[in-house]
Amino acid sequence: MSNTSFNELLEAGAHFGHLKRKWNPAMAPYIYAEKNGIHIIDLNKTVAKMDEAAAALKQIARSGKKILFVATKKQAKDIVAEKVKAVSMPYVTERWPGGMLTNFATIRKAVRKMGQIDKMATDGTFDNISKKEKLQISRERAKLETNLGSVADLTRLPSALFIVDISKEHIAVAEAKRLNIPTFAIVDTNSNPNFVDYAIPANDDASSSVAYIVDLMCKAIAEGLSERKVDKEANPTEEKEGKNSKEEAEELAAGLNLKGANTEEEGGARKPAARKRTTAKK
Repeated sequence: MSNTSFNELLEAGAHFGHLKRKWNPAMAPYIYAEKNGIHIIDLNKTVAKMDEAAAALKQIARSGKKILFVATKKQAKDIVAEKVKAVSMPYVTERWPGGMLTNFATIRKAVRKMGQIDKMATDGTFDNISKKEKLQISRERAKLETNLGSVADLTRLPSALFIVDISKEHIAVAEAKRLNIPTFAIVDTNSNPNFVDYAIPANDDASSSVAYIVDLMCKAIAEGLSERKVDKEANPTEEKEGKNSKEEAEELAAGLNLKGANTEEEGGARKPAARKRTTAKK
């Protein structure tokens, strides 16, 4: 797996924190010094945290699960969209829709609506409606694509979230915490690292810093996906055998249930013979 480089982090400006008056005391263990009223982040700890997060993300990707990236800041959204798209992971870069995780069923309805509009465009429905209606539907489709286009293939809740700036994306953090979804994040000196499971102390405002960290995380995910592919090629019958075993177990259980039902019918359905009443002779 790609190792984090101290010098590259330094060149990317990942060590620059916020002004001293804006700091969060929970970030004290990750602050190296103060210079000209600005906190300097200890990059040795950043390197350790990045390697830890990359290893965890690699294992999640290797298991075939999805990781949702969240970055709506101007400095980060284009970078995240470009790098995450290469590893086929979902991302949110425009606006975090409230209830994205806690009300996932509603989000899926909106995604299905996109599919219905696409179907209308191909099955000739658009030919039978007015220009005004067609324009309204097209605008609605474009809006849905902007907000939800990257999560269209997300059929179930993600297994982890990677967040840039947890102060800005506090709703996403709260929803993930409520559903016990592991969270990874770039945390600056004005945020609380205890709100996430894997905090990477670094500058979340500089595009170069965000680009370097996200790139390394995406490389770890790509390695996990390639290892998963190798595992599948090495054991092509493993999944099939698992399914057969499951089917056999279900058939066995069904047979036992059927046998139990027959026994009940044979034994349980029989009623005890009624006693004959004998009347005493007077």
